[in-house]
Amino acid sequence: MSHELMQRYIDDLKLKGYKKRSIQSYVRAVRQLQNFYSLPPEELSEEQVRGYWLYCKEDLGWSSATLRIAYSGVQHFYTFTVKRDWEVLRAVKFERQVTYPVVLSLDEVRLLLQSAPNQANRAFFTLAYGCGLRVSEAIHLRVGDIDGQRKCVHVHQGKGGKDRYVPVADDVLGVVRDYYRTHRNPTWVFPAHGRSGTGARTADRPVSITTVQGAMRRTLHRCGITKAVHMHTLRHSYATHLIEAGVPVRHVQECLGHESLASTMIYLHITSHGREESRARLNQLMRGVLA
Repeated sequence: MSHELMQRYIDDLKLKGYKKRSIQSYVRAVRQLQNFYSLPPEELSEEQVRGYWLYCKEDLGWSSATLRIAYSGVQHFYTFTVKRDWEVLRAVKFERQVTYPVVLSLDEVRLLLQSAPNQANRAFFTLAYGCGLRVSEAIHLRVGDIDGQRKCVHVHQGKGGKDRYVPVADDVLGVVRDYYRTHRNPTWVFPAHGRSGTGARTADRPVSITTVQGAMRRTLHRCGITKAVHMHTLRHSYATHLIEAGVPVRHVQECLGHESLASTMIYLHITSHGREESRARLNQLMRGVLA
């Protein structure tokens, strides 16, 4: 595929409102199709595309999530950029697998925050957990996005391009304020520190995602948590802990910025709230039966 055609596909995705990471995934999907046949995708037939997806599913054993991304990338290419009226673009369905996310307990979150390598990492993890932010949302927070008077954080252009306001606790604000006083960057709450580690005050860009992810790996090593934890685990833990604390699911949905309530409802399956009460009732019942 020519560079011009690929750029047109990227532009088409941008016009549809897709974010950078989604565009990268979709472009990769089209390149994988092209590499499989060693032919430009615009020269492929419907049967070839159908055969490719079948091969990925049956022979390569791709997971449902991987198949869905590959399918979406190729489908968008043939729908928006090189338009094909193919039945296979409408008929193929890869079911969404329901998997429950890894969640930290309150004690584990406390241990993780205490084990952060430095004040910058601790502040970042604290705000990401304390407001249930996606890592990209936390990275791109500007100073004016934190409203200390109203005790909320303004998240700009979250997933789906939507803004939202998230309440922030006083203790979380205190941690972030203490860190901000160390650099006082006029723009970024979490500025890049630079190679010297002293460039935060004048940085013109925020901390990078690789820096944050590396800090998370070092923190997990230090505190000894062996669960499969990554930055998004803090968001999962936040949602679960809110529900366990009795916060209405609808409000949790608003805090997370979920478009569908179904996305939030998954946390009901992993909360311990209600389980402990059920376990106590079960023990009481069995005690009466077996006495």
